[in-house]
Amino acid sequence: MSVSEKFDHQPAANRLRSAFLSQEVVLLVILIAGVLILSTRTSVFLTVDNILNQGRLMTEVALVALPMTFIIVTGGIDLSVGSIFGLSAIVLGYSWQNLGLPLEIAIIIALVVGAICGLINGLFIVRVGVPPLIMTLATLALYRGLAEGISQARSARGFPEWFYVLGQGNFLGVPTQLWVFVIAAIIFGIVLARTTFGRTLYAMGNNELGARFSGLPVDRVKLIIYTLSGLLSAIAGYIFVSRVSTTRSDMGSGLELEVIAAVVLGGTSIFGGSGSIAGTVIGVVLIQLLKNGLSLAGAKNDATIVVIGVVLIFSILVNNFIQHRRGTAD
Repeated sequence: MSVSEKFDHQPAANRLRSAFLSQEVVLLVILIAGVLILSTRTSVFLTVDNILNQGRLMTEVALVALPMTFIIVTGGIDLSVGSIFGLSAIVLGYSWQNLGLPLEIAIIIALVVGAICGLINGLFIVRVGVPPLIMTLATLALYRGLAEGISQARSARGFPEWFYVLGQGNFLGVPTQLWVFVIAAIIFGIVLARTTFGRTLYAMGNNELGARFSGLPVDRVKLIIYTLSGLLSAIAGYIFVSRVSTTRSDMGSGLELEVIAAVVLGGTSIFGGSGSIAGTVIGVVLIQLLKNGLSLAGAKNDATIVVIGVVLIFSILVNNFIQHRRGTAD
């Protein structure tokens, strides 16, 4: 019996309890409670301008978190996303300013470089059998070193006005990059929840060997999701350069930790087999609003980190409790 069939055969009361006892609902309640509490600390927090600005600031992390959700659902990890982010940004600026290429071509080259970096991760994981943690830890250092070597501590700036539209512009009163994220989140959410590809990701996370014996294209799927991770990291790097108007080799440092924290906070199990794009989106929004609200309330940076850490731990405990209850119910 499939999961959906099993769910359909449950009594209505059990289905209702399962719906409410989910990581996404619990996170949504925490998010609403956090917004209400923080809105009482400062009048600026819940204004439209501040909310939209936070949407602009969180987009880079949010975009990278989408393919990271796919990867963690399979039981993998990608620690190199921050370095790919920085390398792509440097390649963009270097190709345009130093090589004299048209900016449109430089953008395409940067995106291709990001995708190739992700593909290299996938090839070594699939063909050589290097564990994802070890492989992406190695490329974290490799790609960052390449970015620093190419840039030579020089930055690119002075881009034409049209370049800033994606990072600083608005469409229908909403930051342009936020539209990009919303569209990407919808696509990734549908793929994970409603397609054979998404079911393959869950199957790999639950039992990769079983998935192989079932004839699922495990290796090909891994190559796709790591390449996607590299591509989205490059897109995020492009958006970041468009927003801050310059390039630096240290761009994206620590990004991988923010992304993984958001994905895990959203209920995706670090051991694989469970998770959702909706949960990841809520996790990203919760972290960004906590950082902003606490900052506006006068909290120091270290206090903000402590609060986010406590929320993350609490979320993991809730997720473990939910998984235990579901296991008991089954």
